[in-house]
Amino acid sequence: MSFRLSDEQRAIREAVREFGEEEIAPVAREHDEEKKYPEELIEKAAELDLLAPGIPVEYGGAGMDTLSSIIVTEELWRADAGIGSAIGSRGFGSNMIRKFGDEWMKEEWLPRIANGQSACCSCISEPGHGSNVAGIETTAETDGDEYVINGNKMWITNGTVADVAVVMAKTDPDAEPPHRGISAILVPTDTDGFKPTKIDNKLGIRASDLAEIVLDDVRVPTENVIGEEDKGFYQLMNFFASGRVSVASQAVGVAQAAVDQSIDYASEREQGGNLIKDYQAIGHKVADMATDVEAARSLTYRAASHVEEGDDRLATRFASMAKLFASEHAVDVADDAIQVHGGAGYVTDHPVERYYRDARITKIYEGTSEIQKNIISDDLF
Repeated sequence: MSFRLSDEQRAIREAVREFGEEEIAPVAREHDEEKKYPEELIEKAAELDLLAPGIPVEYGGAGMDTLSSIIVTEELWRADAGIGSAIGSRGFGSNMIRKFGDEWMKEEWLPRIANGQSACCSCISEPGHGSNVAGIETTAETDGDEYVINGNKMWITNGTVADVAVVMAKTDPDAEPPHRGISAILVPTDTDGFKPTKIDNKLGIRASDLAEIVLDDVRVPTENVIGEEDKGFYQLMNFFASGRVSVASQAVGVAQAAVDQSIDYASEREQGGNLIKDYQAIGHKVADMATDVEAARSLTYRAASHVEEGDDRLATRFASMAKLFASEHAVDVADDAIQVHGGAGYVTDHPVERYYRDARITKIYEGTSEIQKNIISDDLF
C-alpha cells in the first residue's frame, strides 16, 4: 500500500523539521543532561499548532487528521525524543475529553491545551497494574453529589506539570468482569489530595515529565465523569490504536535520527586512510538501518490510515503491528548507530547514545511488545 503525502502534510513535515533543527536540536543535550522540562519551547510549539494537533479548530486546535498528527510526532522525535515527548504529550488524555466529555469540559480545557496554557495527563497505570488496565484498584465512591477518589497512579506523563487529569477509577468495585466498573473522571490537579511526585531517574526521554500520583480523598463533582459512568474502559479502548500508532511514529523518528547521524559520521570519519562509509561493512549496516526505518514508517502510516478510517479491527491489528515493528527496530537501529560510531558512540560526544536510551521506552509504554504480539495473534487466530 502506497502512501503519498498531500501538499499540506509535506508542508507540516517541513515546518516541524525546521522547528526541530533550529529550536530543539541545539538544546537537546542540555535538556537531557539536566533533566530539564522545555518550558521555553512550549510557547513556540503552540504557535505552530504542535500541541495536541488533533484538537478541532473550533476549540483552538489545528484539527489535523491522524497521519498529519503522527508526522508531527515523528519529526519532533527526530529532533530529540525527550523534548519531542514533552511537546507531543501536552495533550495526553485530551482525546477522552474531546470525544466523550460534556461541552463545558471541552470549552474549558481544550483551548487551553491547544494554546499551551495548560497540559493534560492521563492517570491509568498503577504500581501493580501496567498493561492490565482492567485490574486497577483506584476507587471513586459517591458521597452526595461528589466522587471521593483514592488510589495510587504510576508512570504518569505530565504528572507534575498538568493542570487537569483524566483519572481512571473504579466506580463499581464489585462489577464482574472488573473492567465493567471503571469510569473516566476529570480532575483539576490543584484539587486537594492530588499529590504528584516527580520521577527523574529515567534511562531516557529525560526532558519529559513523569510522576507518581497519590490520590488521597480527592473530591470532585459527579458531573466530572467523562462520558458514562462505569463505561470508562470501553471509552479508553477507542484510543488504544491511535496511541500505539503515535508510539510507532516516535520510534520511527528517533530511528531516523540514528540513521542520519550515522551517515554524517561515516562520511567524515577516516580509518585506514579511507572514509569508513567506503567500507562495505559500514555501508551494508547503514543500508539495513535505513531499510528498517522505511519499512517501519510505511507500516506506521498504513496503521494511521486505518485509525482515520475508523475500521476498528484493522486499526487495532495494524497499530499493534506498527508499534511492535517500529519500536523493536528503533532499538536495533540505535544500537547499530553506536556500532557505526565505535567508541565515540558510547560517550555523550555524539547523540547516538542518547538515541539508544530514548528508543528503549517505545518497546514498553502503550503496551509492551509482548502485549502487541498477544493482540496480533489473537486477531489472526
